[in-house]
Amino acid sequence: MSIDPAVLQQIPLLRDFPESALDGLAAHAIGRKLARREVVLNKGDIPQFLPILLDGRLQGIDFTLDGREVGLYFVGPGDFFGELAVIDRQPMSETIIALTPSQIMLLPKEQTRSLMFSTPGVAEQVTLRLAARLRAIGGQRLLLAIPNPLQRLCAQLLQMARDAGNAPDTDTQTIPAIPTHQEIAIMINVSRETVTRAFQQLQNQEILRRDGSQLLILKANTLEEMAAGD
Repeated sequence: MSIDPAVLQQIPLLRDFPESALDGLAAHAIGRKLARREVVLNKGDIPQFLPILLDGRLQGIDFTLDGREVGLYFVGPGDFFGELAVIDRQPMSETIIALTPSQIMLLPKEQTRSLMFSTPGVAEQVTLRLAARLRAIGGQRLLLAIPNPLQRLCAQLLQMARDAGNAPDTDTQTIPAIPTHQEIAIMINVSRETVTRAFQQLQNQEILRRDGSQLLILKANTLEEMAAGD
């Protein structure tokens, strides 16, 4: 599937590229459709492209020594991923799967890498993304150290609300396109049934409410207290 250069201009990462460079990338870019649960990149792969998600939802995952799936991060439309393997030319350190039917664009690695390092605005975006990813991984490690599953879920929901741009001092917050219970379960290393029971408890206490595909946090302050074990 060919890529229209106009599509590339809509991607935040590529807006600082010269128009001639975008034309060159579009000529070699590949479009690909993904089925739900399809593997996009496997841990250990050395990708030949920089992938960008155009539509759908992906998740970075890894596996524990005993084979349990652990969720690392989500990828939304317009996001690029696999950038670490593109930068250092080393194998992928995680696996990327499609959570929903999705569409991605694959930009040739070496051509994109060269432009990335020669365009300050793009280099800054990639650096900021890597810094944010490192901070998120550190926060996730602390979250997984919380022994109580309900506290862990509360902390995860508050982090999702912050990632969605909600002001931290607002008691009513929104998480758009809330992940499924299974997707949240592998993020906080508990069973899906545990997440479902915890959601029911929080909804019965009118702390949370679903509104279509989004989740409303009605009492963020209370959720913060529960995350702290109060």
